[in-house]
Amino acid sequence: MTVAVETGLWQLDATASTVALQHKTMWGLVTVKGAFAGVAGQGEVGPDGSAVGTLTLDAAFLDTKNAKRDTHLRSKDFFDTDNHPEITFVVRGAELRQDSTVQVVGQLTVRGISRPQTLVARLTQADADALTLDAEFTVDRSEFGLGWNQLGMIKGLTAVTTKLRFTRTPA
Repeated sequence: MTVAVETGLWQLDATASTVALQHKTMWGLVTVKGAFAGVAGQGEVGPDGSAVGTLTLDAAFLDTKNAKRDTHLRSKDFFDTDNHPEITFVVRGAELRQDSTVQVVGQLTVRGISRPQTLVARLTQADADALTLDAEFTVDRSEFGLGWNQLGMIKGLTAVTTKLRFTRTPA
């Protein structure tokens, strides 16, 4: 699929978008999976085809289907949602390539700590009024102050999977 994306403002459709994560725990024996229920975002595509934007996650609404674990993830041991309620990804630049991949350069902020993040997304659907981007990438949680690791149970990188649907904002 080779397609040009319309210039202008785009709004994330939270009802058609997902941001999920998974991480090995219990010394690699168990994979914890979760999804963020509170997702918001917007972007702007310029006349040259480049894009900028912001994705915001409500850290308090990470659901792993285990209430006790979710409460612990909201605590100071992990996301510290009382002091850092949002996780943000600011897209500094995104460029659509001919193979329908999108090179994304941005900055991820978790717990008030910002780090550069580069990833490749795939444009899976696009027309004049809507587009969908899918991406999979990893994050080193220790770089964001998420170092709690009782008895060495949590090792490795956290995998993040996104499906982001944007609709064009009328001019």
